[in-house]
Amino acid sequence: MKYIVKSALLGSAILLGMSLSACDSKKENAEEKQADAVRQSADATADAMEATADKKDPVTDGVDSPAENAQESKAAAIREAGDAKADAMENKADKRDKAPE
Repeated sequence: MKYIVKSALLGSAILLGMSLSACDSKKENAEEKQADAVRQSADATADAMEATADKKDPVTDGVDSPAENAQESKAAAIREAGDAKADAMENKADKRDKAPE
């Protein structure tokens, strides 16, 4: 369920970004693509860690093991750090681009 919500939010963010990208300079667009790459890399790493976490607790009793919880917490921290870094990169690009081409 949480993957569906994240996918929907990501799709909305991408569409919004695409609609606004027409107003930006080529340099800003390139910097924002780099920010997106950072975000996608962090998401991929976090997804892999979450998949590994699920394997640490093969019992489907509704209670996660401490090892699984720890791994999922690390994955969430990586995802949040990637988002924060990408947001900072995008903000920096927005501030630098005063006159769209």
